[in-house]
Amino acid sequence: MAETKVEASDADILLAQRLLSASARHDIPVLSILLKDASANVRDPATGTSPLHAAIEACAENKSLEPSAVKTVHLLLENGAIWNDLNKKDETPGCIALRLGLKDVYDEMVMAGVRAELLFGRMKGEEADAKPKTLAGDNNVYLASTLRFNPTIILDEEDNAVMMQWEDAIMARHAETLLPNPPGLRIMNVGHGMGIVDRAIQARSPDEHHIIEAHPQVLARLKEQGWHEKKGVTVHEGRWQDVLPKLMEKGVVLDAIYYDTFAEDYAAFKEFTDGIIPILDEEGRFGWYNGLGADRQIVYDVMTKVAEMDLYDAGFDTKWEDIAVPADLHGSDQWNGTRRPYWQIDTYRLPVVCINPGSQRDMLTISEYLYPLRTEAKVQMSLRIESITPIEHIPRTRNRVWFQNSQNQ
Repeated sequence: MAETKVEASDADILLAQRLLSASARHDIPVLSILLKDASANVRDPATGTSPLHAAIEACAENKSLEPSAVKTVHLLLENGAIWNDLNKKDETPGCIALRLGLKDVYDEMVMAGVRAELLFGRMKGEEADAKPKTLAGDNNVYLASTLRFNPTIILDEEDNAVMMQWEDAIMARHAETLLPNPPGLRIMNVGHGMGIVDRAIQARSPDEHHIIEAHPQVLARLKEQGWHEKKGVTVHEGRWQDVLPKLMEKGVVLDAIYYDTFAEDYAAFKEFTDGIIPILDEEGRFGWYNGLGADRQIVYDVMTKVAEMDLYDAGFDTKWEDIAVPADLHGSDQWNGTRRPYWQIDTYRLPVVCINPGSQRDMLTISEYLYPLRTEAKVQMSLRIESITPIEHIPRTRNRVWFQNSQNQ
């Protein structure tokens, strides 16, 4: 049954215009009154501008307005404004803050995104706890698909890039941080792909090198390339959800683990990291391909922080190395034939993760991070939960998120 579109009344339109105007003027007293009757998510129908967009864009000609913009943004967020709403220029409020160089406003928007994603995670976790657990994952369609290989890229049936050669330097650095004192260490890689990281691992002469891979074509290439015969290498055929429990039953202990799957969502990543401490040596290290949200800087920054906090909750400490991606990557012909570029930002944030001994607490827990959000704002966010696309459900390639917003589909 088709939904009936409700036309806004003249009074509603006037109220929305007043709210947008007060936001652009950073008029906190007027905003506080208007927000008693108006949604913080009204929009200009011509431009798609929300109150958050208006408050930040108002600083374009006068950066000295940033302190008042921060206060305005904070008030709007407290009243349920959507952090990742898109205007008709395809910009979130945080994108505007980044473009204008408004660091304090940008940080406020990142914190809002982190709070929203953490709240989503908790609510979805409670829903999941009430449902039967299954091993079925979102990547089953990918595992049944036909891949295309060439020397510099793997493509799936929909022309999504599974892995690309430009990642060589990133993978090499991951191997160095995971195995800092070769030779003789024990490591597991989840997701072989083009074999970039596994070749880098082999160069560091591990005693044990476990590879978990589930795609039939990739497994066939592993055999063709002689990986099964390499010294110390054990190829485990299947999904990590099935292989990992068997390794634990055998008492396998590892010095390092690397995770780089394709077509699995953030919930799968969290499930993986929540369960690997028993198989990791107490001085062991963990790393993963950090491509979450890499087509939009604010989403990347939000998901990097969310991952860090979830890892802390799971018993890990995370440090970051910033690596510049190749200068000629953006807009280059390397993306020819792909559905769309999965990487559109300038810096890769490489995670180095170690088990937290529990002796110090220098980072907020998830509960403490959510605490500053007023109770009524949490309720409003919960009521609006269907109006935002949680990042964990956004279509992705590998661990790469493509930013979308449900209101703009």
